[in-house]
Amino acid sequence: MAHPASVPTRSAAVPAIEVRALCKSFGTNEVLKGIDFHVDHGEVVCVIGPSGSGKSTLLRCVNRLEEPTSGTVMVEGVDITDSETDLDGVRTRIGMVFQQFNLFPHLSVLKNLTLAQQRAKKRKKAEAVEVARRNLAKVGLAEKADAFPAQLSGGQQQRVAIARALSMDPDMMLFDEPTSALDPELVGDVLEVMKQLAREGMTMMVVTHEMGFAREVGDRVVFMDGGVVVEQGKPEDVLGNPQNERTKLFLSKVL
Repeated sequence: MAHPASVPTRSAAVPAIEVRALCKSFGTNEVLKGIDFHVDHGEVVCVIGPSGSGKSTLLRCVNRLEEPTSGTVMVEGVDITDSETDLDGVRTRIGMVFQQFNLFPHLSVLKNLTLAQQRAKKRKKAEAVEVARRNLAKVGLAEKADAFPAQLSGGQQQRVAIARALSMDPDMMLFDEPTSALDPELVGDVLEVMKQLAREGMTMMVVTHEMGFAREVGDRVVFMDGGVVVEQGKPEDVLGNPQNERTKLFLSKVL
């Protein structure tokens, strides 16, 4: 499918995501305080930090689910904070997976996966179904196509949500604490799907409390606290030998 004219085709020389001097306030509460941040194509960046540090707000600003107070967000070279930008066109290239699964409870799994394809991608029903079934197989749920969300476990619902995002053929995936609402025994299946995506070269920005995942899969770990990026680097450096006292304190509580 051709991209809209205002959405240039991706270039490896341009970061997948680039955030410059990003600030976000809710009333008098300044949640993001001048964030500079980027994710390269094919890179898996894990964002960690205490609750309230601004991680999820940063993620939501990346596809403008939250409106930045100031600063710039570039997605594949397109300034999505520019009012002239075809925001919907850019968003079709960004898959998003939330803590809560956000599935339509009255629709079957298959319909959950085909609806946006047909509306946003203008796919014919047969093609949308084929894409949906392929992605359900990818997340290990081929046999659940006709089930309804309430008939699935939390882990299965989250894998359906991932398959739904993949069915839009995104260039990158954003994950906002995708396992935090799951029972511990259901976390592994979701993380395995995410690991497979990473192995296939998917560009990923993952807000997570799963330090084992960050260590194993992340190309880079970013530690946020108090609305700023405190420390970032390779997982073995940030998690294994942190330099900042705030990072050390946080990791001493979670590792």
